[in-house]
Formats: sequence, structure tokens, C-alpha cells
Amino acid sequence: MKFIPDLAKLSLITEKIRQLKKRIGFVPTMGALHAGHFSLINQARKENDVVVVSIFVNPAQFTPGEDFKKYPRYLKRDIGFCRKLGVDFLFLPDKSDIYPPGYSTFVNVEVLSDVLCGASRPGHFRGVATIVAKLLNIIQPDTLYLGQKDVQQAIIISRMVKDLNFPVKVKVVPTVRQEDGLALSSRNANLSKNERSGAVVLFKALRLAETLVSNGQRNASRIISRMKQLIEKNKQVKIDYIAIVDQERLRRLKKVKPRSLIVLAAKIGKTRLIDNTIIDYS
Repeated sequence: MKFIPDLAKLSLITEKIRQLKKRIGFVPTMGALHAGHFSLINQARKENDVVVVSIFVNPAQFTPGEDFKKYPRYLKRDIGFCRKLGVDFLFLPDKSDIYPPGYSTFVNVEVLSDVLCGASRPGHFRGVATIVAKLLNIIQPDTLYLGQKDVQQAIIISRMVKDLNFPVKVKVVPTVRQEDGLALSSRNANLSKNERSGAVVLFKALRLAETLVSNGQRNASRIISRMKQLIEKNKQVKIDYIAIVDQERLRRLKKVKPRSLIVLAAKIGKTRLIDNTIIDYS
């Protein structure tokens, strides 16, 4: 595995790889790698000749008062994981190279970036879209790998790729969960033992919704009401939102339809967690 800190050097390397007609898979991360990231890297490894992983804690996607400085950073451990997983190139850019003095250009995917997490975190998805657009321009991969856990992010990036004609395929890999169902997230490391125990209620609420749908319930407000009742039994969990939306435009639905998304966000202590499930029925 080779470490690449320089943008221009990585562009030259990937250009030579493309000239050899080899496929490049790319996994963007902010580090603090876990099994969810591993699944993305493993998928990229299976489907490509070369795998590039980036680690960059992107300041542009943190809104005022959020946990940029406290975001977990375990670079030495992350490097070991990438080496074991067969990553070919690990891109470790410096903030000053990504956002040099005078930087003033950002990418904003309208409408999709303003709802759900975007309503609670104004500007967040502008930062996400901008960094991913920059990385795609630098690396020019064949396939970009994203996680289903961050479903709004995946939908926004997919729309950006389509709208801006990036020649890259976006592949969304299923959420990886711990044994009790909690979705893996780098922010889980910030939970206390008691908070970690309580956080599983988010998964339980999603499973409750799936059960209600499988039993014939289609009314979105009734499903959401039952989910809230379950979550609010745990006083340390503060709901940000629960919504049932379509996958294309993230529009809130009055009735559940096949392939609807049930999405939620909540704070457990000072840690904000998100999760979702795709409702599929015939």
C-alpha cells in the first residue's frame, strides 16, 4: 500500500492506471474506520483492479457548534486496517491543499440538501458535495462506494454525479450493524456505556415500522407515531426527526409505498446518530 499526500501526484498515478485500462474503485472516508467502511473497501476490492481510499476529516461539512475537533481520529489504526484489506493507495491530503487560501467554490445540490439532516445541519451537505466532487476530479475512479447508513448523503451524491456528468458509477453498500442492531458509525465511539445501551432503540423503532408495514399498516403518520412512542420511553434519546420519504426526491409520504425510506435522526447525550431502512413489500 502506498501513501499519497499530494493531489497532483495522485492524479498522475490514477491517470497512468486508466491508461492501462485498469478499473479504479474509490472509498472516501473521514477515518475512524470500522466494519462498515471495511464492507465498502471489500466490495471495491472485489470489483476493481485498484482501490483508492481517502481519509480526510472535512471541516466544510461541520456546522457551527458541531464536533469537528472531537471527531474521532485513529490514523495509525486506520492505516493498519487499510493495509490488511488490500488497499492500493491511501490518500491523506492536507487541509491546506484541499482548501487553500482564498478558496471560494462550493457545490450545492438544491432541495435534497435542505431537508431531513439538511434542515438540522444547514450547509452540511454543501460541504459533503464539495469534497466528494473535488476527490472525484482528482482520482477519476470508475466506481464510487458509499454506505446505505448515510442514505441522504448517498442520494445527494448520486444526484450530483448525474447532474454534473461525472463519468463514475455510484454503488451503495448495505448498512453494517452490531449484534444488537445498532448501525456502525464512527460517532458511536463518543457514546458512554449507558448511552450506547440506549442507542439500540433507534434500530428497534425501525424494526417496529417494518413489522407494522408487514402487518398491513400503510399510514405514514401512524407508523411514525408508534416509532416515537417507543423511542421516547428512553429519556436520554432526543428525536430530531422521523420521516417516511421516497428515494428519489426525499419527499415525505402520507402512505408507505414499495421502496419507501424510513429515516430518523436523534441525539443520545451529545452524540447525533442517524439510521434508516428501505421498506420493500409486494
